Amino acid sequence: MTAPSTTAGGPVLRRLSRPFAALAAAALPTAYIAAVDPNTPGHYPLCPFRQATGWWCPGCGGLRCVHALAHGEFTAGLHDNLLAVVLFVVLGVLWVRWAFAALTGGPGPRVAMGPARLVALGLVLVAFTVLRNLPAGVHLAPSAV
Repeated sequence: MTAPSTTAGGPVLRRLSRPFAALAAAALPTAYIAAVDPNTPGHYPLCPFRQATGWWCPGCGGLRCVHALAHGEFTAGLHDNLLAVVLFVVLGVLWVRWAFAALTGGPGPRVAMGPARLVALGLVLVAFTVLRNLPAGVHLAPSAV
């Protein structure tokens, strides 16, 4: 006799363990960033790219973005790092699909990163970096701390 909580993929709690472990792995540093304000100098290391070039890198403002989003300040999060917010939304959708697949016993989502997609991703990162460092893209740059 099979327990009602099992399917071809195994028990539900066992199938959900990986998605929830990944969620916990993301939630713990997010909780730390929410508690320790990156807008206060001295808590986090400075960006080596910014120190070397004076330019905002694609990740600059990411910690401030996470801090703002954790405090419900969506507009501030968008201002600090628009690209990070887009990434968080994509990762959230993928996580929900993964958790649903684990719950139902289906296959998890697959993200194929072939050469064309890697080049496109690289171009987006370069374009975002250049644009946020030009006067026309100043609204994409985080506030200086």
